[in-house]
Amino acid sequence: MTKILLTRHGHVEGILPERFRGRAELALTKKGVAEAEALAARIARAWRPAVVYTSALQRCVVTGTIIANLCGAKAIPLEGLMDIDYGAWQMRTHDEIKAEAPKAYRLWRATPQRMRFPDGESLQDLVARTADVVRLVLERHPTDTVVMVGHDSVNRAILMQFLDQPLSAYWRLIQDPCTLNEVDVEGDDIRVQRINDTSHLD
Repeated sequence: MTKILLTRHGHVEGILPERFRGRAELALTKKGVAEAEALAARIARAWRPAVVYTSALQRCVVTGTIIANLCGAKAIPLEGLMDIDYGAWQMRTHDEIKAEAPKAYRLWRATPQRMRFPDGESLQDLVARTADVVRLVLERHPTDTVVMVGHDSVNRAILMQFLDQPLSAYWRLIQDPCTLNEVDVEGDDIRVQRINDTSHLD
């Protein structure tokens, strides 16, 4: 059985007021480092991960390295875990886009499966590359515990696949910074044990 511990990076600037952060390189704040340390302590207490896979963006690499160091594992970046490419919307605030492109913004909020960001990706693109990551992890680690450190959008895309949900369910899944999702996969049997658990941050 493969146990996947799917988490998100710690707090960064640009979460409030909300921005389309995407591929922008953002450092963890002090709060984000503290969140990553709390998450690492929880994982180290309960599991012995064989490896920590991260997005190649700094906020995930640093979060994953903190976890890996405490658990005695190695942190390895994977391009497939990169945040969604918001294209021309990257690092713009939601309020700015809502005022500038109200029709496109409403489309993203109401029917995200129909949206392609200007000069960027669609949810279909995101699901395709995260499916490749999941396939790689399951093939490499049929009997291991694996940590994956992604982004809000990346984690939603992965969870929708495990839960067999359509892309229209995107907004129903919340992913807080340094949250913990736990998924067990054994052959065709998928068991989602927890979603968006942040009890270690209390």
